[in-house]
Amino acid sequence: MRLSSTDRNLLAATSGGLPLDPDPYGDVARRVGCDRQTVLARFEALLRSGAIRRIGLIPNHYALGVVANGMSVWDIADEAIDRIGAMVGELPFVSHCYRRPRHMPLWPYNLFAMAHGCTRAEVLAKVEEISRLIGPASRGHEVLFSKRILKKSGLQMPGGRTAV
Repeated sequence: MRLSSTDRNLLAATSGGLPLDPDPYGDVARRVGCDRQTVLARFEALLRSGAIRRIGLIPNHYALGVVANGMSVWDIADEAIDRIGAMVGELPFVSHCYRRPRHMPLWPYNLFAMAHGCTRAEVLAKVEEISRLIGPASRGHEVLFSKRILKKSGLQMPGGRTAV
């Protein structure tokens, strides 16, 4: 898809995220000199074309007091991983759940599920809930706690401008 000047202006205007405003799309429309419906239509077209994949919230967990982040890693039989992964991914406290290749003999884990909490004890309780859900399908697991937050940013547009 070839980006129009309106599309480029919208992406540049939202490169730092949508404004914290009761009507963020109206705010963006005023900044780029068009109406709210045009903003919504252009973002919909950009999503449909694949030019952008999604519009979503990226919270700063640390600023919200959620400072314990634990990636639980699980050794699940390959024939059960799709079923188990779907169940784990539906848990309300799991933000990321995905399959990864094993690297034997040192790394037998093939299912990853991220849980967040205010304390490590809270995260470990959530991992215990995952363990109860998985039951005997789990052949072992570990919890890897984050040591620092990584900078999260949007897409870099050619020419050095950031976009959503």
